[in-house]
Amino acid sequence: MSFIGFLDAQHDRFNSTRALDFLAPLSLRLYLAAVFWVAGMNKVAGFDNVVEWFGNSEWGLGLPFPWLMAFLATAAEVGGAVLLLLGLGTRYIALPLIVTMLVAIFTVHWDHGWQAVADLNSPGATAATAEAITRLERAREILQEYGNYAWLTADGRYSFVVSNNGIEWGVTYLLMLLVLFFQGGGRWFSVDYWIEQRYRAQ
Repeated sequence: MSFIGFLDAQHDRFNSTRALDFLAPLSLRLYLAAVFWVAGMNKVAGFDNVVEWFGNSEWGLGLPFPWLMAFLATAAEVGGAVLLLLGLGTRYIALPLIVTMLVAIFTVHWDHGWQAVADLNSPGATAATAEAITRLERAREILQEYGNYAWLTADGRYSFVVSNNGIEWGVTYLLMLLVLFFQGGGRWFSVDYWIEQRYRAQ
């Protein structure tokens, strides 16, 4: 078999996995549903504080119409979580969630650079990242000297990091939403699929 023939055979084998292509949008939907449910319910629990943060220009976002903006963000996240879970109106709900992510990226996270967690080994490390790591090391030294550090870091599962609050996670969620917008909710496990099966032919 020639090299080209080998590649063609591999290509055909990869194409056979399309029978399971519904797993990709399903996975994205379930992942994002959990993310937006938590974010939205946190806003519901502290809605007045969210409104104040949205509107305050000194220590907040300084957005116009803060009550309306907070309500729309909260509704998009809570409602979006439910709709993504069901796979209902997937492309429609992706749009306001994309807008929500863009607003978060450019108003909340942009000034902090790329990294969500300060890490000198990750892309986008800056002098501020190095300073954050220095502060983290000092905090660890203090905990080791005055706290029960072994308990705090038990089993190697618990470690301390410095949140950089960059755009990394926001961009990640944005890309996932773009895939759902263009691909839809997927086959079999989305209400959109069954609605289309029932009414599209008609």
